[in-house]
Amino acid sequence: MTHGAALPIALTMGEPAGIGGEISLKAWLALKASSSPFFVIDSAARLSTLAQDLGLRVPVIEIDTPEETASAFCRGLPVLAHELAVAAVPGKPDPANVSAVVAAIEHAAEFAGAGRVAAIVTNPIHKATMYAGGFNHPGHTEYLGALAGADAQPQMMLAVPELRVVPVTVHLPLADVPQALTTKAIVSAGLIAAEALARDFGIDSPRLAVAALNPHAGEASTLGAEEREIIAPAVAALRKTGVAVSGPASADTLFHAKAREAYDAVLCMYHDQALIPLKTIDFDHGVNVTLGLPFVRTSPDHGTALAIAGRGEASATSLIAALSMAGQMAARRRSHNTG
Repeated sequence: MTHGAALPIALTMGEPAGIGGEISLKAWLALKASSSPFFVIDSAARLSTLAQDLGLRVPVIEIDTPEETASAFCRGLPVLAHELAVAAVPGKPDPANVSAVVAAIEHAAEFAGAGRVAAIVTNPIHKATMYAGGFNHPGHTEYLGALAGADAQPQMMLAVPELRVVPVTVHLPLADVPQALTTKAIVSAGLIAAEALARDFGIDSPRLAVAALNPHAGEASTLGAEEREIIAPAVAALRKTGVAVSGPASADTLFHAKAREAYDAVLCMYHDQALIPLKTIDFDHGVNVTLGLPFVRTSPDHGTALAIAGRGEASATSLIAALSMAGQMAARRRSHNTG
C-alpha cells in the first residue's frame, strides 16, 4: 500500500506538559517509511521547538486538512495546527490548556466520523488537570463514547502480542468492585469483545476466558458467592449466544504461557486483575484499545510521565505499537465491512 492510497491516522496532542509531543516526534522517526501515515493535532510551533530542544531531526510540516498528510509524511511530521491557550511547560500541566486538549480529541472524532481518517490514536491526558479544567468524563474511553453517539458501547481492551484483556469494571476503588459487577455488564463486555476480535483482529472464531473475582474461583462459594451468582450465569448467557467461552477460572491460573494458548482474550473483573499480568508480560508494548466505537481508537498504555517530560528520556515504543495496531485494525475493519 502506498502513502497515497492510505487514509491517515489522527494522533491527538494529549497533555501538552507531558511526554506526548516527544513520543510523537520519535514515532515519526520510527515510522516515516511506513505505509500508515499519521498527523498530529497539536501546535506546530510547540513541536518544532521541542524537536530542536531535544535534538530530534524531525521537520514539522503544518497542514490544513487530513488529506494533506500523505504528501507531507515522507518529508516530516504533519501537524494540523491547534494552538494552546498558554505556553506548555514540561512537567507542569495547566488547566488553561484543557480546552485545547479536549478540542483535539473532538476534531479527531469528527474526522473519524466523516471517514477522513483511518483511525484515532490518543496521546495520554492528565486526568487531575482535565478535571480542574472542567472536563467531566472519567477519561478518553467514556468521552469518545459520548462523541460517537447513543449507539456506541465503549469498552476498554488492553493488548500486547501475547495477551488481550478486557476489564469489566475499570477505574473503581477495589472495595466497590463486587457491588458494581453484574451479569449484564459481563455479558455486554463479552459480546463486544467477541465482535471486535472477529472484525478488528481477524479472528474468525474468538475464544474468551472469564476470570473469577475471588481466590480459587470462590472455592464453592466459601470464599465468595460472586462466581455462582453473577459470573457463571454470564458465562452461560454468552455461551447461549454462540460465543466460545470458558470460566469462571481462578485468575492465578489464567495467565501463564500454556493457559494463554486456550483463549484469544480474557474478561477480567477489575482493573488490576487485567493490567498486572499484561504489563508483567510486556510492559513496553501495551496498547489501550477502545472497543464498541464506530471508529478505531488506540492509545499507548502509559500516562503523561510528567517527571521526565522535556528531558528526551521518554520511550515511544508503546505509541508506535498503538499506531501500528490502529492501522492494522482499521485495515481489517474495512475488509470486514466490504467482504
